[in-house]
Amino acid sequence: MHAGHKCARIHGHSFRVEIHVSGEVDQHVGWVQDFADIKAAFQPLFEQLDHNYLNEIDGLENPTSENLARWVWDRLRPVLPLLSRAVVHETCACGAIYTG
Repeated sequence: MHAGHKCARIHGHSFRVEIHVSGEVDQHVGWVQDFADIKAAFQPLFEQLDHNYLNEIDGLENPTSENLARWVWDRLRPVLPLLSRAVVHETCACGAIYTG
């Protein structure tokens, strides 16, 4: 990002992250994956991100929505093999989707 861009200055966002999984619906339980399992997989990432300076987190030196979505994907995919997309909303109208 060039020095004259408004986002080059330190500023904050309240990101919203969506985690999507894809797969066959289990006929017995009626879901692809229990939401509690998805939440538990994301919790360590949430703890790293919440109320922290993202630029200081390894891999997020340039914490754009696109980079944050990829960062989430890269860390969740090994523990959440049904992951199909990571969505990061920076505002109600702007964000990024990463699908690997």
